[in-house]
Amino acid sequence: MSEMPLGDRKPILSGKVRDLYEAGPDRLLFVASDRISAFDHVLGSMIPDKGKVLTQISLFWFDYLRNLVPNHLLTADVRDYPADLQQYSNYLRGRSMIVHKAKMVQVECVARGFLSGSGWKDYQRTGEVCGIPLPAGLRESDRLPTPIFTPAAKNHTGHDENIGFDQVVATVGGELAETLRTLTLSIYSTAAKYAESKGLILADTKFEFGFVPAKDGSDMLVLADEVLTPDSSRYWLASGYAPGGAQPSFDKQYVRDYLEEIHWDKQPPAPSLPEEVVTETRLKYLQAFMQLTGKAKLPE
Repeated sequence: MSEMPLGDRKPILSGKVRDLYEAGPDRLLFVASDRISAFDHVLGSMIPDKGKVLTQISLFWFDYLRNLVPNHLLTADVRDYPADLQQYSNYLRGRSMIVHKAKMVQVECVARGFLSGSGWKDYQRTGEVCGIPLPAGLRESDRLPTPIFTPAAKNHTGHDENIGFDQVVATVGGELAETLRTLTLSIYSTAAKYAESKGLILADTKFEFGFVPAKDGSDMLVLADEVLTPDSSRYWLASGYAPGGAQPSFDKQYVRDYLEEIHWDKQPPAPSLPEEVVTETRLKYLQAFMQLTGKAKLPE
């Protein structure tokens, strides 16, 4: 797949997976590519349909959560896109959306209902996660007594740094910090309950919020970026859940495990993936999409 699928149009921001383009006054075009990254490097292989999976899952959740929290989505129907984008409709269909340009909150809002990932590492070291004391004797992947808000600082190194709530207050102010914590935990609890009804455990997830102009001219806090995808969330199959160790998940852990097996030094150039790893990774993303949305296939 071309790395410049929109011809000469250059993205204003190109991330590891997403490309952002101007799409009119105060509007952005979000395009999810099929690139995959691990250990802060974009790998030499793409995962077919991954961009569509991420976009379609985000669209599902934006709709499901619309009565709980407003979001930045304007349209994902390419027929409604500006005329100059229509020539790229075959590529954009299913993997893109036009959104409000938001003033982003400079905090990653993370909710955890289970002890895993960096939270497990923090707990092993300190008995706490982001300064929140937890009961002694918890095992890896244990369900927490209650979901917790474990924010992270945004930075430009590719590594998010876990921070305490007091640092969120120092960054955005007390009132907004309280709102972010309450909203993050409310969204997580709603999404986790739904996921459980579909046979999935939502162990943890990361949200991003921003401000867009409301109809009355005030600033409105909205849910932005991707939401509750396998790239921003840790999903486990409920039927195989066995605390006391790491759980098989629908995120990139399968790819990370392969890269560890080949003893990649995590320095560029990033390796390509064998065909069987690409195929298995694609199937994991598709399974997450189908299980969450109830849909049998992606948009053509």
